[in-house]
This record gives sequence, C-alpha cells and structure tokens, in this order.
Amino acid sequence: MKNIIALSILGLWSMSASAQEDSTEKKKTTFTVGATYANDVSYYGQRAEERMPYIAASASLRLPSGIYFSGLGYRLLNDSSNVVSASAVSAGIAFNLGKKLSADISYSHLFFPAHSPLLQAANSDMASASLSYEYWMTTGVNVDYAFGKEQDVFVTLSTEKFINLGHLFSQKDFVSLTPSVEIVGGTQHFYQTYVEEKRLRDSLLGILPLPIIGGQDDEPATTTSSSTSFDLLSYNLRIPLAYNRSNYLVEAACQLSLPGKHAEAGAGNLNTFFTFSFYYQF
Repeated sequence: MKNIIALSILGLWSMSASAQEDSTEKKKTTFTVGATYANDVSYYGQRAEERMPYIAASASLRLPSGIYFSGLGYRLLNDSSNVVSASAVSAGIAFNLGKKLSADISYSHLFFPAHSPLLQAANSDMASASLSYEYWMTTGVNVDYAFGKEQDVFVTLSTEKFINLGHLFSQKDFVSLTPSVEIVGGTQHFYQTYVEEKRLRDSLLGILPLPIIGGQDDEPATTTSSSTSFDLLSYNLRIPLAYNRSNYLVEAACQLSLPGKHAEAGAGNLNTFFTFSFYYQF
C-alpha cells in the first residue's frame, strides 16, 4: 500500500476501489469517487508541529488496460484563509508481471497555496514505482521521488493481509479487515523548507520565535546536515475496518506511526491518525 500524503489519501480510494472488484469478472472501465475525514495529515508517518484535521474529496478513472487518472482536493479544517488547502492530479498504470507479481508506475503533481503549513509543501511533484507480490499476504516495495523546491527519495517496505470477516446484513455485503505494517526510509530536504515557511507564517501572524539559549539558533544548519542522509523515517501499523458492497465501501482506519530517531519531525513520538472514508464506484 502506498503511504503517500496527498498520496496516502489517493492510495486509500484506489485500494478501496480495487478491493470491490470481482476477479472473476471481465475488466471494465470504472469511475470511483470518495470522501475522507482525518484527524491529522500523515506524511510517511510524520506530522507537522500543529495538528491539521482535514476533509478530502477524490475521483479516479481506471481503464481496462490498467491506465488510471485521479484527482484530489482537501481542506484543512483549521485553515481559514483557503477554501482548498491542497490538491493533486495524477496518472499512472498498473500491470501484472506474473501470476502473483504486479507493478504500478505513476506521476503526480500537487498544488499548494503560498506559505502552506504542510510538511510536503516543498515538493510539488512526485514520480512513483512499486512492486507487490501476493501470496497468503501481500508484500511490496514502493519508491517515491519527490521534487520541486527540494528533492527527496522515499522507500516504503510493506506487508498486509486481507481478511474477510463475513457477511453483515446479506449475502451481497461483507466486512473486511486489512492490517498492514510499513517501514519507511528516505531523505528529509523537505523539512528545511517547512521550518523556513513556518517561521515566515509565524512572523506574519505576529508570533515571535522562542529565544535560543546561548544566543545562537543553529536549527537550520542542523536540519540541512541531517536531511542529506538516507535514514529510517517511520514504522507504521495501519488497521482499516471496511464495510463492502458491490458499488460502495465505508472504511474506518487507525494508523499508529513511530518516527525513527533520525526523523526531523517528532522523532520518537508516537503519532496516531484516524480516518473515516466513503467510496462509490460506478
């Protein structure tokens, strides 16, 4: 499963849409729309200093060939200055390399307003590639190259297990649980831009930074030095519970994320993310 921010949301609805497909049916063109509420924004298991609950709307068109196009828009609930706090468009292709091995290649462009409080605002473009192998579990590796004001590379190793818990109201529905574990590594050039933008936003709001004991603020130099290395960024456990029908899906999910000791954003502090999503497939 892709752990992407904007793309973590995109991953939610694309995964949900594919989960509704009956493998015995002939592939067809599908159009999926979705809505999500979350208590905070996750960027590879990391979060910004301030909590940012949001609502999001998404749409995806998937062709029988495996080519797909998607769009996303979301609003931070504590953002009074923008109607849309961020948006994204993406295109990609998913294809099989074997009976159990599949691949996905995609490109996304994200739109952020000036002085965005999001961690990922420094990188407005992302190229992604993933491989997944399905046995009694599904294990995969995903590589993201994010670029824009900065350049970062993220590698996610993941494994998940789809569990059908049975029917709830009739033979036409079922409840599913798909726990997954992820380990994310990457660079952190994006964090330097986040620090600078946060200081600028705070100054515009009249919030003065706390004085540094010793009279020297060495945070930017420290950030620049550590962000150039490739480090373990987070360990993530996600537990989504979903109610499935032929054309729609309702999902509630909890994600526990522990940033690694070298993570610039909240190293060692456990982050908890809750999402509630609805998807409808035409």
